[in-house]
Amino acid sequence: MAVHSKHPASAPPAPPVREKTGHLMLRGWCIFVMFMSLSGTAWVHAFGELTAAAITIAGGILSVILWFVIRPPVHWQRLPWFVVAYVACATLSLVWSAWPQTTALTLLLLWITTIQALFVGSVLTWRELVRAAASALKWVIALSIVFELWVAVFVQAPVLPGFVVGKADDPIEYWSRNNLFDWGARIQGIMGNANLLGPVALLAIIVFAIRIAAGAPRRALLWAWIAVSAYLFYRASSATAYVAAAGVLVVLATVLLMRRARRPGERTRYYIGYAVVGLGGLAVLYFFRTAIFSALGRDSDLTGREAIWEKVLERASERPWVGWGYATPWAPWDPAFDGWIIDHGQTVLQAHNMWVDIRMQLGIVGVVLLGLLYLAFIWRSWFFAVDRPRWDLRDDRPYSSLTLLPTLVGAIVLVQGLAESSPLLLWGWLFVVMLGSKIKQSPHVGEGPAEQSAAIERGEPEKQES
Repeated sequence: MAVHSKHPASAPPAPPVREKTGHLMLRGWCIFVMFMSLSGTAWVHAFGELTAAAITIAGGILSVILWFVIRPPVHWQRLPWFVVAYVACATLSLVWSAWPQTTALTLLLLWITTIQALFVGSVLTWRELVRAAASALKWVIALSIVFELWVAVFVQAPVLPGFVVGKADDPIEYWSRNNLFDWGARIQGIMGNANLLGPVALLAIIVFAIRIAAGAPRRALLWAWIAVSAYLFYRASSATAYVAAAGVLVVLATVLLMRRARRPGERTRYYIGYAVVGLGGLAVLYFFRTAIFSALGRDSDLTGREAIWEKVLERASERPWVGWGYATPWAPWDPAFDGWIIDHGQTVLQAHNMWVDIRMQLGIVGVVLLGLLYLAFIWRSWFFAVDRPRWDLRDDRPYSSLTLLPTLVGAIVLVQGLAESSPLLLWGWLFVVMLGSKIKQSPHVGEGPAEQSAAIERGEPEKQES
């Protein structure tokens, strides 16, 4: 019979600590929360506005209840205060809003999304957060493919919201245009909008690649998910997503170069090169936009966006400082928006530029607060990615691929925000708030309140501070 001593060389290996069922269910709920935000308008198209609103509100209430039950450790002094200031400004706009009902309803969506973002960031570790994001993106990518395949094989006709097969006055009304087997046409996925599908597919490629770099199991499957996501990214044919992908590549290349720097002066050269490439790219995009967008099959005015911006800025100039009141998205039934700007026979529901949108809604004050919010997010996420993890005298800890996610997400939402207002809600807002607050609460992968909470949930002894 084998005899083991207490010496490490002969002691039997201990099994890995298993997670409790409660923590597994919590992580499953966080996956669902991310899936709701990433799938966006799919809930409205599938179940209608009332049902989608009920699911969203119920989800927010459940997360608040879970937050009070779990009570994850939170450093209150490290809250994302610019997010708090922006949400407070939007809430105060109820006082002077020209469309109070729309402001109240959209504020509810803003509050729920913000709370969900803070909740997920506080209860998951960095590794769990990236893993949950990958799982949610798999659901979005898979359902988009299955939905388009179902339309192409079984319905064989365009589908309107509510799974209705019929003729629309304009193709923009279709949930799916039955273009899966038409290689030259765009597909829209479960969102019903190619401009929403493209950035999500790009995000999926990034998250799956980070998981591979982090040594996740079943890498062959992750490569397959990257291939499917790349296919959807290409078929969405979103000019905004293409530009965002170029921005992501520039940011990624610069971060990797920064990580190779060994002397203090090396990073200065990279920063100068990064600024030259960034400013040069913006100049080329502006002065040669006609040729660039023609090559991408788009109009030089970004498919009518410049005309929309002019009308929105004209209204914004009437209330320059505090705006007309928060409204993200615009309510089509509100007299202030119903028929105000028409595109393809449909009432426009956003300014197609998040800065122009907030300029009208919350005025110069709102633009400044949003600018400070994104400046703080980009600043923290950048150094989170380029600096080695350090909380003591040791300065040779290896970099983690997980730290790339926030800065690459920042590249996507900032580029997308130039042609869409979607970063102000849904997954764009949720990821910025979630990742920004996570960096403040847990600035090092493997160290922070959520990591401590997860260890306690697994039954590990609580670490004592030295």
